[in-house]
Amino acid sequence: MDLIVRNARLPNGDLADIGTEGGRIVAIQPGLVADAPIYDAEGCLVCAGLVETHIHLDKSRIIGRCAPEPGRSPKSMERVAAVKHTFSEQDVYDRASATLEECIKHGATRMRTHVELDAGVELRSFDAIEQLRRDYAWAIDIELCVFPQESLTDNPRSDALIEAALKRGAKVVGAAPNYDPDKVRHIHRIFDLAREYDVDIDMHLDSGNSPDDMDIHLVCELTEKYGLGGRVAAGHGCKYSTMPLADLKVLARRIADAGVAITVLPATDLFMQGRDQECNVRRGLADANLLVEHGVNCSISTNNILNPFTPMGDCSLIRMANMQANVCQIGRPEQFRVCFEMLSDRSARLMNLKDYGLVVGNPADIVIIDAQSPEQAVAEIRAPLAAFKRGVPTVTRPRAQLHRPGLT
Repeated sequence: MDLIVRNARLPNGDLADIGTEGGRIVAIQPGLVADAPIYDAEGCLVCAGLVETHIHLDKSRIIGRCAPEPGRSPKSMERVAAVKHTFSEQDVYDRASATLEECIKHGATRMRTHVELDAGVELRSFDAIEQLRRDYAWAIDIELCVFPQESLTDNPRSDALIEAALKRGAKVVGAAPNYDPDKVRHIHRIFDLAREYDVDIDMHLDSGNSPDDMDIHLVCELTEKYGLGGRVAAGHGCKYSTMPLADLKVLARRIADAGVAITVLPATDLFMQGRDQECNVRRGLADANLLVEHGVNCSISTNNILNPFTPMGDCSLIRMANMQANVCQIGRPEQFRVCFEMLSDRSARLMNLKDYGLVVGNPADIVIIDAQSPEQAVAEIRAPLAAFKRGVPTVTRPRAQLHRPGLT
């Protein structure tokens, strides 16, 4: 064996040793004996790494170059669009790599990053993130979702850029119909592209302050029409938080039946929603736990870091899960466990990752978290202590120690 992780606390609570060889898990059992390097997890929680399903590496860390927020109206898309012409390939690479490294330090081993393709940036961001994907394969597997942020139906250049990126191997196509004058045609075009290039779909959908004019119904209809269940996801879903509970349960079952997954993005949705209110501001955050209870596969993700959509963030997915639980008043241990699943197993299912998990034969992607259980990790925002990608160490972080007076 190449490595043994001893005293690993599996998500089900069992203690075991994990043996790896040739980049894959070859054994999970107590008392492994082999002449191999040892990492002692000391009973800490071990998982197959966290999965970031929805992040924008390409436009992270630009808050300092964007115009200030004008009062209660964030104008985030416009403020980003105004500086896209300044994005060089090197600039995108440098900013994105800084964000990516923080994600890795916080335990992410798989990622889907959304890349904007508009006339202001052409393919510079795509080229930079593609290079980043290759350069950081030692620590994380990255999948690119290409999409038009600044409209599609009246923007033929975006359409051409998306096709170019798909021809070059982008694995997922996305959408942002909220910013298009013809939302229906926008969504239809994305489904057409997905079918033509045989790629998955991951849309930005249903941000807003009321349940009116939701696009999820059309997305479910097209998903069923084209037999794409399990290959379609939608991020945000803020409008779902404004629905009466009975109506939301009906919608959740509809989404589940169609096989559409939902990603909630706590930091961005809390920052962006309810801007029409000055007091009793609505949260605008969909209750992912309730959706899961009614059959929907959900993930929790980061979305934006240090830009006008979210001018804060440390790239900790565990912090995102804690925030989601806090805002949606999730408090039972079993609910915290579901939140952790939305950073791991459920996220992997959303991305159709067939080789994810602590299973013999799978890649030896192993993250040790300073907690005794998934519930504790979410409730207390416990940090990763170490990470291994294909059995090779990528991150180590020492535990904090108290230095009491008189003790050495």
